[in-house]
Amino acid sequence: MAEQVIALLRGINVGRAKRVAMADLRALLTDLGYDQPRTLLNSGNAVFGCRARQSGPAAERIEAAIADRLGVRCTVITRTASELAAVVAADPFAVVASDPARYLVGFAAAPPVPEVVRQLHARDFGAERVRIVGREAYLWCAAGIAESELTKALGSVIGVELTTRNWNTVLKLAALAGVG
Repeated sequence: MAEQVIALLRGINVGRAKRVAMADLRALLTDLGYDQPRTLLNSGNAVFGCRARQSGPAAERIEAAIADRLGVRCTVITRTASELAAVVAADPFAVVASDPARYLVGFAAAPPVPEVVRQLHARDFGAERVRIVGREAYLWCAAGIAESELTKALGSVIGVELTTRNWNTVLKLAALAGVG
């Protein structure tokens, strides 16, 4: 039985050195044996089908193939469609986050250390909010992402690979995966 998997590439298409064309990414996913790869936006978001036993090693396989075939080193973080549905359902800031462009979800490669989570939750970020649930960090950046002290702090203390997507993109990925 095929399940939908979401691949989130970290740090591509932000500069000349890390360009990955989405057509090339779709072709690469097809070559790896994944079904019907689709991409969203031009920043490393893909949804594809695979057999359940293939979903676990997907991130490592995709990372290696991108490095080998496209010459770009990047981190790939994956979630199954059901995991992404749970991320959307767990939305801790639905009442507070009034602008989805300022509301981020950080997808971590592994759960952060519990002590780091406690420290982040205890810090005062003013109008900004953070809530870490499992491998996801929900970030409400009230004054905008560029000026956010929270995003700067998270990147320096989280201790695991993390890639963020705004809430609009999270919802679009969920819809593309058939769970939104």
